[in-house]
Amino acid sequence: MKEVWRINDSKIILPVIAGSLPAGFPSPAADYIENSIDLNTLLISNPTATFFAQVHGDSMTGAFIHPTATHLIIDRSLAPKHRDIVVAIVLGEFTVKRYLILPQGVMLAAENPKFKPIPISEGIDAEIWGVVTYFITEAQKV
Repeated sequence: MKEVWRINDSKIILPVIAGSLPAGFPSPAADYIENSIDLNTLLISNPTATFFAQVHGDSMTGAFIHPTATHLIIDRSLAPKHRDIVVAIVLGEFTVKRYLILPQGVMLAAENPKFKPIPISEGIDAEIWGVVTYFITEAQKV
């Protein structure tokens, strides 16, 4: 059996399958391994400012960030841009929201109509803690 992963300098190196995978006819992928990929290099630009966090709550389901089945990769060194998904601290509590720069000011918006946007203005105890660069969601069982 071929080695499917290995540890190299405290990093987990995973194999990459050559080409793309069809969602139709099954194929034994192990015969098509092209090279390896380091997920740290692929997903993390600034290791000293990068954190992982698990999501709880359903305010971001419209962005495919599902409660308890999603892990976020957050880079604290990035400045948020319009429409980024961010981790913010509002009134002392962490929250994950869409960062919007609108004519009326900055808003933190949920991706679920059940939740109202949070306006960020002077006098509101809020800070952007980091920018979500990737999220990893478990496959949903149907």
